[in-house]
Amino acid sequence: MPASVLIVDDEKNILLTLSQSLQLAGYQTHLASSGQVALDVVSARPVDAVLMDVKMPDMDGLTALARLTELRPELPVIMMSGHGTIDTAVKATQLGARDFLEKPIARERMLVALRNVLKHQAAMEELQELRAQLGRYDMVGSGPAMQRIFSLIQRTAPSEGRVLITGENGTGKELIARALHQNSKRKNQPFVKLNCAAVPHDLIESELFGHEKGAFTGAVSVRRGKFELAHEGTLFLDEIGDMPQAMQAKLLRVLQEGELERVGGAETLKVDVRVVAATNKNLEKEIAAGRFREDLYYRINVVQIHSPPLRERREDLPDLISTFLSEACAKNGRRPLTLSPDALAVMSAYDYPGNVRELRNLVERLAILCEGPLVTRTDALELLPRGRNVPPPAPAEATASVGALPAPGSEAALDLAANVPAPALGAPAQAVPAPVPTGFRPRADRTFREQVEDAERDIIQFVLAHTHDNVTEAARLLDLERGHFYKKMKALGLRRGQAES
Repeated sequence: MPASVLIVDDEKNILLTLSQSLQLAGYQTHLASSGQVALDVVSARPVDAVLMDVKMPDMDGLTALARLTELRPELPVIMMSGHGTIDTAVKATQLGARDFLEKPIARERMLVALRNVLKHQAAMEELQELRAQLGRYDMVGSGPAMQRIFSLIQRTAPSEGRVLITGENGTGKELIARALHQNSKRKNQPFVKLNCAAVPHDLIESELFGHEKGAFTGAVSVRRGKFELAHEGTLFLDEIGDMPQAMQAKLLRVLQEGELERVGGAETLKVDVRVVAATNKNLEKEIAAGRFREDLYYRINVVQIHSPPLRERREDLPDLISTFLSEACAKNGRRPLTLSPDALAVMSAYDYPGNVRELRNLVERLAILCEGPLVTRTDALELLPRGRNVPPPAPAEATASVGALPAPGSEAALDLAANVPAPALGAPAQAVPAPVPTGFRPRADRTFREQVEDAERDIIQFVLAHTHDNVTEAARLLDLERGHFYKKMKALGLRRGQAES
């Protein structure tokens, strides 16, 4: 759907002239003869941008601009004036105008200004969406698995319930624990962590509960333990499955009573701590083997959140790789690298037994060693460990029909991607080959615009089905900005889950 522009001017000829110019450029237009009418239009219908004159009777443009900014702060407004001065332009900018045009309006200058403000607005909307989905938890990923985690965090964080986070090493269990704390009522209090597997068994009690001076050799002063340090905050017990059994019984008492004694002390101390635990072990099997207390398991497992391995959420790999690559280039003083689609396909096919931690390290290695600026399939193959589920080089003549597209991440998909000429991620815009449905036939009962929308709807549904509802990958295949792709889906009445199978 074309962007809609509201033109505001008290001169009818200017309204009609500007409207005709914008319509020829593909925009929809709405007209208003005064500032008050403009406010009424913006309140009543969706408008993507506003072109408004400064000098108007009753309510001048600057007053209307201030009111529009209050009504819709995100709406881009371009001011126009036949008597423009630097002071007027500065004041308009201070009130929120995105640009200032002098009359008579040059058509090309106006179109450039509109394109710029609309592009900027689309980028801001995309940024806000990403922050809303991911930024609040400092985690990258928008697939179904991560959405489930975000939902659990949102519902669980405000409560006082203890949480057990399960998952393999390197899947981001600590990030989930921090997100629970940062979105809880305790967010302004300490977040304290202890890796139970990294502390010698004979010192873990002192680490948790603290000790008095002289309690044992080397205890030369009083030391507060992790529970005391986390008072009124959150204590994250990582790898709790490795905690010694004798310590498990003492931990259970603290969780039940909210009381502890330092090692070598007699005073009972009250603590108010929310415990979040994590493990890479199957605690139910550990209980059956007699290595973990069943009663402690039920104490810490009020809510369980599973952090899946990367091989179970491949749809998040493009976002993760892009994020880590930008960070690694900046960290190591390297110029930005762009990742070709076939290199991305290779990296997305690898299983990453070390999960996110391994992926981050591999991407940093790529940022350091790749000469760039384009990361090729060969670069990606050289980066990955040999003999560990790394896809072989693509055959010279890999082909696939539209009717039988290979699954994303499969070897066939890698071969297809390697032989399709496409620009690198982050490279200047250019057409990217994408799978499209065939069989379009014109229909006499549909207008031209309706048939165009039908075709766009079919293409988007087809590509979403191909990418298993991965919007980021679908937008990339269609060479659309992600924010624009979301707008297009909304305009066509589409949402995730409606893709054709």
